Amino acid sequence: MNNPGDQIKTYEKTNAYTGAMFADPHSLITQMIDGALTRISQAKGAIIRGEIANKAELISKAILIIGSLEGCLDHDKGGELSQNLASLYEYMSLTLAQANIHNDIAQLEEVSNLMLEIKSAWIQIPEQLQRASA
Repeated sequence: MNNPGDQIKTYEKTNAYTGAMFADPHSLITQMIDGALTRISQAKGAIIRGEIANKAELISKAILIIGSLEGCLDHDKGGELSQNLASLYEYMSLTLAQANIHNDIAQLEEVSNLMLEIKSAWIQIPEQLQRASA
């Protein structure tokens, strides 16, 4: 018989895949931000519980998501803003790597707060602009 935990993971992967498949670009970026925030939050819990391997895996996933966000930047259209975001994403990735090495919850919270600021600005983009960019 299948482990219920495995079934939940399979559901979550399938749900994430189908959600991404049908998402518009603006929603997809929002989902990626939420994914990074979730992994960072889970990594905090893993540090508290002493689950070092799990913490490392979760932080690695958050770094990969942030790298993907950076890869989505359009430097031709985004100009200085996209350059600033690229620098911020690089800083967040480096900070997460340091948090991983030192089991530093404060560094995880710093990145989480930065990501929340980006999300706050991102979700305020008017719907007309979202459709125009799609």
